[in-house]
Amino acid sequence: MGHFFQLKENGTTVRTEILAGLTTFFAMSYILFVAPATLSLTGMPSQAVFLATIVASVAGTLVMGLFANVPYALAPGLGLQAFFTYTVVAGLGFTWQEALALVFLCGVINILITVTKIRKLIITAIPTVLQHAIGGGIGIFVAYIGLKNAGFLQFTSSASGLLSVNGKAASGSFAHGVSSVVTGGSGITPALVNFTQPGAIVALIGLLLMAVLVVKKVPGAVLIGIVATTLIGIPFGVTNLHLAAGNSLGEAISQLGTTFGAAFSSKGFGSLFTDTHHILLSVMTIFSFSFSDIFDTLGTFIGTGRRTGIFSDEDMANMNRGSGFSSKMDRALFSDAIATGVGSIFGTSNVTVFVESAAGIGAGGRTGLTAVVVAACFALSSLLSPIIAVVPSEAVAPALIMVGVMMMSSFKEIDWSNLAEAVPAFMASIVMALVYNISYGIAAGFIFYCLIKLITGKAKDVHPVLWVVTAGFILDFVFMAIL
Repeated sequence: MGHFFQLKENGTTVRTEILAGLTTFFAMSYILFVAPATLSLTGMPSQAVFLATIVASVAGTLVMGLFANVPYALAPGLGLQAFFTYTVVAGLGFTWQEALALVFLCGVINILITVTKIRKLIITAIPTVLQHAIGGGIGIFVAYIGLKNAGFLQFTSSASGLLSVNGKAASGSFAHGVSSVVTGGSGITPALVNFTQPGAIVALIGLLLMAVLVVKKVPGAVLIGIVATTLIGIPFGVTNLHLAAGNSLGEAISQLGTTFGAAFSSKGFGSLFTDTHHILLSVMTIFSFSFSDIFDTLGTFIGTGRRTGIFSDEDMANMNRGSGFSSKMDRALFSDAIATGVGSIFGTSNVTVFVESAAGIGAGGRTGLTAVVVAACFALSSLLSPIIAVVPSEAVAPALIMVGVMMMSSFKEIDWSNLAEAVPAFMASIVMALVYNISYGIAAGFIFYCLIKLITGKAKDVHPVLWVVTAGFILDFVFMAIL
């Protein structure tokens, strides 16, 4: 084991790696509760999503540990889950089967660009300021969803008294679960609730508790917060313990049959490319999935791996010079892409490297053994299937808010005093969050970045790839306006 993972060369031990793996798992295990709660709003069975999340996390993390030999863990990304649910399905009108097909294509594309030099073109084309803005914007996006799912906000329409979901009257369980994705309609006014509803009170208590735990840096703070809030919800009537009775690992496996391979069904790939507008929309959505996935992963690698020496200067040089799997970074990116493909086949959104891996790295994890320990913990967590069903959305919402807060830390890397950077960064992040569409936020950032560079005589500073992508965004907007 020591020889395979090169423990001595990396200055670590088996004990240290095991402790680091446990630390990472407990820091990110909240995803087991959040993923089913979020993705089930699209109509996907929650128990199937639970198992698909485990399978994808185990597969991706094992490949990361055994193939790349780095201490990173993977699971379905929160921001990408929100994009999948609230933008792709609720906003753009794709079925969840079609959305899974788009995620699969994203995984295939990520594999192709990882083993070729295309990846390096994309990485160098996107300005650093926009990378930070997109990360922070997704943070606002996720936190806003948390605020609404917690029941802290109410939306009324002066015209009809109805909540508006993408300009249409909201109805049914999906509209309730989405908590009214407000992106259109007239007279829609958000306001703070008066906290007379039990759900909002429970969510508020959970948020206060989770904030204290996170600030005090308690290991597994988010998971502890979710469990505690679920328990607090029992006397309030928010947590329904009877839901556990009809759920078991066997039931979860049975439900998995609904989502497994759904991406390749007639409701998935079979209806994805039916007309010209649908094709363009699909291409732009795949781009958004891939872009967010790539930079989520790169940001975590660069932010933690470079500082700790997991990715050395030599390794980074090999990545820039070579192709294929010439560096540890290449192998790590390949592992991430593989996981996304596996996840979409079983029934979950894009799988990405979790920034919570930094917790295990901080505990001394330096090799793939840390990742293997995390994968083993995820596999054992499949026994928790009955518990997942009783966790109310009010217990998950505080986690979304706190994770959103953490993701917004990337804003500190932006020079807000420099308007040439601040304007495109603001447009990318705010449009993304308030319009409920990550791809539109990216488009706004790209367009304003290119425009400012053009009028300031610095058009040559813009990478040709960025010009092409920006032109594609503009054409897509024009095309949608005409239709």
